[in-house]
Amino acid sequence: MQGNARHIAVFGAGYIGLVTAACFASLGHHVTVRDIQPERIRLLQAGDVPIYEPGLGELLTDNKEFLTYTLDATEAVRDAQIAYICVDTPPTASGDADLSRVWSVIASLRDAPHLAAVVVKSTVPVGTGARIRTALDQAGLDGVGYASNPEFTAEGRAVTDFFHPDRILIGTDQPTTAQLLTDLHSGIDGPVQTMDVASAEMVKLASNALLATKITFINEIATVCEATGADVTRVADAVGLDHRLGRHFLNAGLGYGGSCFPKDSRALRAMASNSGYSFQLLNAVIEVNDLQPRRAVQRLKAELTTLRDKRIALLGMTFKAGTDDMREAPSTVLASRLLAEGATLTCWDPMARPTDIQPWNQAERRNTPAAALTGADAAIIVTEWPELEETDWAAARPLMRTPVLFDGRNLLDPDTMADTGYTLLSVGRATARPSR
Repeated sequence: MQGNARHIAVFGAGYIGLVTAACFASLGHHVTVRDIQPERIRLLQAGDVPIYEPGLGELLTDNKEFLTYTLDATEAVRDAQIAYICVDTPPTASGDADLSRVWSVIASLRDAPHLAAVVVKSTVPVGTGARIRTALDQAGLDGVGYASNPEFTAEGRAVTDFFHPDRILIGTDQPTTAQLLTDLHSGIDGPVQTMDVASAEMVKLASNALLATKITFINEIATVCEATGADVTRVADAVGLDHRLGRHFLNAGLGYGGSCFPKDSRALRAMASNSGYSFQLLNAVIEVNDLQPRRAVQRLKAELTTLRDKRIALLGMTFKAGTDDMREAPSTVLASRLLAEGATLTCWDPMARPTDIQPWNQAERRNTPAAALTGADAAIIVTEWPELEETDWAAARPLMRTPVLFDGRNLLDPDTMADTGYTLLSVGRATARPSR
């Protein structure tokens, strides 16, 4: 790889940018990472990792000779041949993607005509690439190639996904740029697919919308299962054996969260609305997902009669296991609703970073699941951390005032939990109660 090594500037040191930088560095490329947060750059320069992603820290350490970190955009592109834009595109009040950080990076490239290509990995609305191309041309960078190279890595396994992708998608109208990026990914185990820029932009949005739809669909089936006595886990297992459908993302629970699915589904809906089309299916997906954690609170309230003055333990805070990311986490909705009902909260999570913002400044954080359960009138499994499957639930039961557990991820076996003395509510399965 050393003979084909490139100099790359990566703008953005978040979950996507750092993984992109670390993985390209491991392939022998020289990478300069630029971010606008001084503390983040300070941590990286000191050898610390500001986010948690399995394998990322080791990758950054093992390839530190190929990595540089800076706050200076000019320094980042000084020796670069390729500039990767990996900044976040959060939702605006209208649901549209906020592209201000993307445009800020584009503006900083005006004095970098030596670049061979500018590549956007951030998730952007369809048509953004065409606007960027125009902006580059107007800035005198008409000789710089442009491409969309969406990421399809999942938090918690992003490093593995980068090296073993289902596809490497390159959207560009320029064959030389397509070949440059194909060569850049040499050594990665995955097929390269090239297409026009607009189609590549749409693939990212469509993929996330479809995955969100699968999650929402199985949650709707779970609600019907609760009303009819069917077991959603058995239903999903059997449905998933159909090769046309597959089992992935058919796990009933508290709904999707994180930095991608909520933001991207709303952005796609907004983009459709801006075009004069009402994306009714996506409207329903978003509505059902917003209701899912609220339904859990209502079911728990029905079980306890009231939530006022009840102590509820939230087991898990991050939006899923294997990450420290709490963006759009169902736990935040649960915590807010429980507090609004008059409950008090304890919480546990092995990776969530301390936070003193609402509603978490009103929750007592404890160091172990058992500590969070102590004195609780009920508990909710919010995140599918393996520690919760390994918990000694028989030993934990006497710690609770009342052994009521809402299994929001269907981690535990209902019969076993009932035999252990718990009342177990779950998603799409019958409530299990101790035998009298």
